[in-house]
Amino acid sequence: MLFSLALALFVGLLFSRIVKPLKLPAVTGYLIAGVIIGPYCLGQLGIMGVFSSVEMMKDTSVIVQDVALGFIAFAIGTEFKLSSLKKTGRQAAIVGCAQAIITMLVVDGVLIGLHFILGEDVLPLSVAITLGAIATATAPAATMMVVKQYKAKGPLTSLLLPVVALDDAVGLICFAISMGVAQALESGAEAVGIVSLLINPLLEVILSLVLGAVMGLILTVVEDHFKSNSKRLCLSLTFVLLTVALAQMEFHLPGGVEIAFSNLLVCMMLGTLFCNICDSADELMEKTDKWTMPILILFFVFSGAELDLTIFQTPIIIIIGAVYVLSRALGKYVGAALSAKLSGCESSIVKFLGITLFPQAGVALGMSAIAGALLPGGSTVRNIVLFGVLIYELVGPMLTKIALTKAGDITPRVEHPKQSFVEAFADEPDEEDVQEP
Repeated sequence: MLFSLALALFVGLLFSRIVKPLKLPAVTGYLIAGVIIGPYCLGQLGIMGVFSSVEMMKDTSVIVQDVALGFIAFAIGTEFKLSSLKKTGRQAAIVGCAQAIITMLVVDGVLIGLHFILGEDVLPLSVAITLGAIATATAPAATMMVVKQYKAKGPLTSLLLPVVALDDAVGLICFAISMGVAQALESGAEAVGIVSLLINPLLEVILSLVLGAVMGLILTVVEDHFKSNSKRLCLSLTFVLLTVALAQMEFHLPGGVEIAFSNLLVCMMLGTLFCNICDSADELMEKTDKWTMPILILFFVFSGAELDLTIFQTPIIIIIGAVYVLSRALGKYVGAALSAKLSGCESSIVKFLGITLFPQAGVALGMSAIAGALLPGGSTVRNIVLFGVLIYELVGPMLTKIALTKAGDITPRVEHPKQSFVEAFADEPDEEDVQEP
């Protein structure tokens, strides 16, 4: 396993260099590297070090992905500074909620229409409704990596990160309600109550924010007792890991009430409290970003390795998956553009915000896993979402980079004339390696 982790890191770094002359983000290289050394590609050959089966990488990937998402959410949470929220808070709230709901309605409408064309046996109505809710989720990891790599800064980036953060909360509620409707269609309306439909998802959102706030307050209080920056860094990392662990808790109460926590929401709230109360938050976050880079690379390599290429063997899944991908992209773009325009955002945000919301991964896969366990047509949901994730993860980061560049948040680097492909591959520094003056 240690050899496999070393290979995953090395191949990920190698492919980040290979895709660089092609003007693709490093995260795309990490994902492609994962696909190549994963169980659905080189893993079929039994080569030492590659992941020959899903079971081989499952235990390690759970730890890597949970921890990585925790640090990503923590970093996004630090963007919720009161000083910046005074400028973008209202717009972020409007756009974050509106674009998610519009996306769900667009995907629901298109897939329900496809349901009547293909029939109940091919695309059940419950599956169509569930996919509409899953379409609301946006992957914060890929977006955050592109923003960091290219040091994106500007009006679009300032609004994008809070919107991506809100997606998790809005998506959870939309998914819970849609799952309730889907279960009612499958087993009768009496099988679904108000507890599972509204109370449980609302409790998850509220309690996640409360837990994150409590951990943020404790972190800030304890931080005051350490003066060394290196010890403060260790303490910050400790609290992120501790918060990720606490977010795994689940409690089942009488009456069908379930208490659970969202890893993303808890860690986002931890970061939000930390950045607004701790005076040294900015300096510590800069050091944390460098320390966590290997974990983030492993996260994307593992994500690529888990992309199931066998779904391309089923033509009907490809057809439904293509419709899902296109309708979700349409919903995100139109929803973001309309809500941004109504909330008075700049024209560059209206044009390009929707494109930056295309990436989809972990949260959507988690929702599809729940649907797979609770719905008779759950396997169809999971396969279609897997198809969408495969497309969005490989194309989404590149589109995000293009959108941020067009909006002026990424400043293109000056290319050296007459530079060969080999020279660009070997000598040109990454954007994240360029030191600020």
